Amino acid sequence: MIDKINIRVYACAVKDKKVLALFEEYAGEPLMKFPGGGLEFGEGVTECLHREFDEELNVKIEIVEHFYTQEGFLVSRFRENEQLLTIYYIVNIVNEQDFLILDPCIERTEWVDIDRPDNPFPLPVDRMVFDKLKEKFL
Repeated sequence: MIDKINIRVYACAVKDKKVLALFEEYAGEPLMKFPGGGLEFGEGVTECLHREFDEELNVKIEIVEHFYTQEGFLVSRFRENEQLLTIYYIVNIVNEQDFLILDPCIERTEWVDIDRPDNPFPLPVDRMVFDKLKEKFL
């Protein structure tokens, strides 16, 4: 039974036709995902993104535009009682020279070519967003 909503806010940091991806282990599974995370009580969605980049990657971002909000119903892959709502923004990293992985869960980062023929993202909404990035930037 669904008894919780988890709002997730993610960023597509795009530069030179590449997008930033994080690699981390979550619930015992290796995961490739966009940077971002869960909205905290009392926080706006763009505040959430700024906080996540500061806490996880030690950088400031400029929000360029809202990119996509999930429209369909989605149950969390990791918690069966949780409904997810995901929101994505296009961002620029302002101080990339300060980039440093601060979150011990993040194993590595990678700038992924948007024009690659496959879609490397495992999560369903991330896959859709990556395809939309191809439409926008190619």
